[in-house]
Amino acid sequence: MEFKYSFEKLDVWNDARKFVVDIYALTKLMPTEERFGLCSQIQRASVSIVSNIAEGTTRFSDKGKIRFIEIAYGSLMEVYCQLYVAFDLKYITLEHFQNVKISVNEISNKLNALNRAYKKRLNN
Repeated sequence: MEFKYSFEKLDVWNDARKFVVDIYALTKLMPTEERFGLCSQIQRASVSIVSNIAEGTTRFSDKGKIRFIEIAYGSLMEVYCQLYVAFDLKYITLEHFQNVKISVNEISNKLNALNRAYKKRLNN
């Protein structure tokens, strides 16, 4: 049987991993002059989401877990905002933006549920 860390079993972590792959594919469609600007920023923020979920869920205290899940949520909103800018600049289509928004909503809901669970446990 293969060993898995606890975060690897989380739907939200696996969704965030897929989101990173989707973001990298989407940023490849943007102008090459944005490679070291907006594209790089969007990519780094998307990786931050999955990284903070992994780091946070392995913390020993629920307070530490909550902090990192909130950071992951902030990075998710950063990606969403930057993709809004990319859409406004006509670097991505409305269809691309809407598809990303669906993923953002799903990950957001799961991060919020995880955060609530940790807060409930902390308050008990």
